[in-house]
Amino acid sequence: MNYNWNWGIFLEASPDGTGSYLYTLFLGTRWTIAVSLTAWVAALVMGGVVGTLTTLPRRGWAMLGDAYIEFFRNIPLLVQMFLWFFVVPEIVPEVIGTWMKQTPNSSFWTAVVALAFFTSTRVAVQFRAGILSQARGQMMAAQALGMNMTQSYCYVILPMAFRIILPPLTSEFMNILKNSSVAMAVGLMELTAQTRAMQEFSFQVFEAFTVSTIIYIVINMVIVFGMRRLERWLAVPGFSIDRASEADLRGGA
Repeated sequence: MNYNWNWGIFLEASPDGTGSYLYTLFLGTRWTIAVSLTAWVAALVMGGVVGTLTTLPRRGWAMLGDAYIEFFRNIPLLVQMFLWFFVVPEIVPEVIGTWMKQTPNSSFWTAVVALAFFTSTRVAVQFRAGILSQARGQMMAAQALGMNMTQSYCYVILPMAFRIILPPLTSEFMNILKNSSVAMAVGLMELTAQTRAMQEFSFQVFEAFTVSTIIYIVINMVIVFGMRRLERWLAVPGFSIDRASEADLRGGA
């Protein structure tokens, strides 16, 4: 196989008129980070709420949370992208559908919504695991101090659950960054889409995908180091995940 390597291609002008190929990849990276961060914040909030609902003693709320999880996590992400972009605007009232179609950067918001719903189900399961892994005495102690259930969750259970599940949340943050590449199916020119456009224009396939791979790795490494620092910053003195597991075993004995 004779391949003509040309690393100088990144300094050449892109046919789309945005600048050099390197700047084109920069624009794609910016869209990737924007959609990933926005969807991650939404998924964290939604997943926290749903995960908490599944642990409540009221059966109705728990069933609602379970139904949400089973519905959204069993639909492939690509299918959800298409549903939100092509189907939902056609089945909602015409005024709303027209607004959805004419919204600036509609592909961006479609990707955010699809990624948020898809990822929130995984976050919800992790929140549920973090809540249920705590000793039963946590809730009893909070109620003994005069807190109601809402206060017990807000001030005692959820803060500790969040600390426990920080490692798997790091993995989900990395996953949502990689899953954002699916957004090119609805027209969002994120990093993968810009990389494909570059290789189609220039025929320098290996150069384009090598650089985009490095960009993904660098961003994910930043996420890992950032979340590790957050985990150390939020750590409770004398408490670790191992201690939480031991406490849970003692509580279930």
